[in-house]
Amino acid sequence: MVWGIVLRHWRLSRGCVGLLAAICPGMAEAGECPSPRSEIATDRPDVTNSSLVVPDGSIQIENGVNTSGQSAAKSFDGSNSRLRFGVAPCLEVLVDVPSYIGRLAGPVDTGFTNITPAVKWQISGLPESANLSVVSGVGLPTGTPAISGSGHQPYLQVPWSYELGSGWGISGMFTSFFRPSDLANRQTSETTFVIERKVNEKVALFAEYVGDFPSRGASTALFNVGGGYLLNRTEQIDFHLAFGLNRNSPDYIVGVGYSYRWDNVLGAVAARH
Repeated sequence: MVWGIVLRHWRLSRGCVGLLAAICPGMAEAGECPSPRSEIATDRPDVTNSSLVVPDGSIQIENGVNTSGQSAAKSFDGSNSRLRFGVAPCLEVLVDVPSYIGRLAGPVDTGFTNITPAVKWQISGLPESANLSVVSGVGLPTGTPAISGSGHQPYLQVPWSYELGSGWGISGMFTSFFRPSDLANRQTSETTFVIERKVNEKVALFAEYVGDFPSRGASTALFNVGGGYLLNRTEQIDFHLAFGLNRNSPDYIVGVGYSYRWDNVLGAVAARH
C-alpha cells in the first residue's frame, strides 16, 4: 500500500520534471545534478546540509549517534536517520525518522523526535563551481511533546556551496523554522557557514559555525569541526565535535555516523509495477 502510493507520486514527479525540462531546457541540463557515477554527498556530519540532491532513482540512508553535555545534564541521541529518495533529476524526497533522546546524567527530557518529511530541489543552470538547493518540509506531531513541541512545524531551507579550487570549498545554509502552536516562540532562524578541505580522494575535513536565533528568547551558537571518509563511491563514515560559544549552547556534542547509497533502485522497482 505505502510503496504503491510512493511509486505513483514518483511517476508523477518524473512526468512533471520531464515537462519542465522540455519547456525550459536550461533548468535541467544533463550532468549538472548528481548521477549514479557521482560520489555520495551527505547531509552530515555538519549541520549544513549538502547543496546536492540524491541521484535520480537512488536511495540514500544516513545514520548517526551523538552524545552531548550542558552543565550537569548529559544525554545521547540516535539514530538520527535520514532517508533520501531521488525521485527525478535534480529532485528528491527525504524523511527524517524519529530519533530517541536518552539521559546519561542530570536533568534531561527523554523521548522521541518528530517524523519530518520534505522535498528538496537542486537549482540547475548555475556556474560550475556553485550549487544551490531549496528544501521545504514539515515536522509532524508524532514525537514526545517535551522534546519536539506540539503541532505541525514547517520549515524552509536554502543550502549552498562554492568550490574555491585546490580542494577548498565554502558552504552554508539558511533555515527558517516555524512553530505556529508555540505562542512564546513561533519562528527561529538558523544560519551556518562552513570551510571545507578535501585532503585526498577519501578524506574531507570541515570547520563550521552554527547560529540559532529565535524570534523570542536567547540565541545559541556552536563551533563544529569534523570530517568524512569515503569507504567507496557510495559509502561514508563520519565524525564531528562541536563546542558551545555561549552559555545557552551545549558545552559539547560528539557524534559519529555511517551513510550508504543504493543506485538505480527506484527505476527498477517502478519497472516491475
